[in-house]
Amino acid sequence: MTKFSENFSRRKFIVTAGASAVSSILLKGCLGNPPEPGGTADGGAGGAGGAPAATSAVAVANEKRVEGIESTKITLGYIPIVESAPLIIAQEKGFFAKYGMVDVKVAKQANWGSARDNVEIGSAGGGIDGGQWQMPMPYLISKGLITKNKAGIPMYVLLQLNTQGNGIAIAAKHEGKGLGLKLEKSAQDYILGLKKAGTPFKAAYTFPKANQDLWIRYWLAANGINPDVDVELLTVPAAQTVANMKTGSMDGFSTGDPWPLRIVKEKIGFLSALTAEMWKGHPEEYLAIRGDWVDKHPKATEALLAGIIEAQQWCDKPENRAELVSIVSGKNFFDVAPGVLLPPYEGKYIMGDGKPEINDFKMSTLYWNDGVGNVSYPYKSHDLWFLTESVRWGFLPTKTLADSKTIIDKVNRGDLWKAAAKLAGVAEADIPAKSTRGVEKFFDGKEFNPDKPEDYIKSLAIKKA
Repeated sequence: MTKFSENFSRRKFIVTAGASAVSSILLKGCLGNPPEPGGTADGGAGGAGGAPAATSAVAVANEKRVEGIESTKITLGYIPIVESAPLIIAQEKGFFAKYGMVDVKVAKQANWGSARDNVEIGSAGGGIDGGQWQMPMPYLISKGLITKNKAGIPMYVLLQLNTQGNGIAIAAKHEGKGLGLKLEKSAQDYILGLKKAGTPFKAAYTFPKANQDLWIRYWLAANGINPDVDVELLTVPAAQTVANMKTGSMDGFSTGDPWPLRIVKEKIGFLSALTAEMWKGHPEEYLAIRGDWVDKHPKATEALLAGIIEAQQWCDKPENRAELVSIVSGKNFFDVAPGVLLPPYEGKYIMGDGKPEINDFKMSTLYWNDGVGNVSYPYKSHDLWFLTESVRWGFLPTKTLADSKTIIDKVNRGDLWKAAAKLAGVAEADIPAKSTRGVEKFFDGKEFNPDKPEDYIKSLAIKKA
């Protein structure tokens, strides 16, 4: 890094870093601003549990600023669901500032469409440089398949933010019909019967052709229900989940915490399944940044990733989960009652509809260690699964699989993650030696071998490809 501290006294640096660690901006469609330095996560005197919002003054004592850093600022977008926690914590706990990224702005996005539009604009135009994404959105943006003007905006996938933390919620009117992880014939007939009656089961997700769409499609198809024929699919922003289920405008919803548990607590519906049950340690959401920003700021990218990696390690410790909830539940971030976040963060899920409760920390949202691989590292084999599922449902052409290595190598920058991990002091044993996690297994007995994606598609009974 350039000798930033030469122009500041130690005291001034601490004040500057502390202020930047809790800064944010208001973008088109965004809500709220983070607390002032020394304030609390919810803007009050004590927050949930009374934990104050930390500043980067803590991190300054152990700073690992990067020599030759090209910039100390970047704007990252996030959606107020548990997948975004590492970005918020890296800011609030000073991990960004520790590595010299003292001007990171973490900006709330109204929905995934707003995030897409804002990354297309870029921070220079009042948008964002990157941030939290469902997969394979970075690939679709890179190809111009979902951008407004259809122009490709090259993106780099740099880090996986988390695993698990998603569920499929079902409206209360369907209680007692056997709509669980696996559907018996009677439950299948029930859903098919709704279509015949002219009231098809309405299954919602937060953005089309991305992972929450893929989760509910997988669950339905694995249970003999064709998502393109037997039900009605629709897009609903996560924040509208509760209202839409209350009004009866949707029957099922695939989304991240805290929304599924809130539906159960308010007796609006129940959880048919957790994605952790469908695919243990599955890839969830990612950090991706515009390629032009990364190419121009490789050292800053390394510093940024190192800060997020430390935040993920912090988030993953059970003893930190109460403080994590105190921070992210505040009005400036998720704006939800801490009571709907703490139980799932502890791995405690009330499923509803007579299903047994779950009490297992390893079933909760995990940010660093899931017992299968390294959560943070962006395995190329996972990118391939998302592309393969996109081919399965006709979102991408079949030739995508033949070209997959070239496509993935252009977008996935696991090499930058590895450099950042070393900077962050990650043990060599925790840095994956391969870009594949190997064969993946699903709740219905299917397997995905990244060496043979075509065989995976052939094994699936319900598909478009």
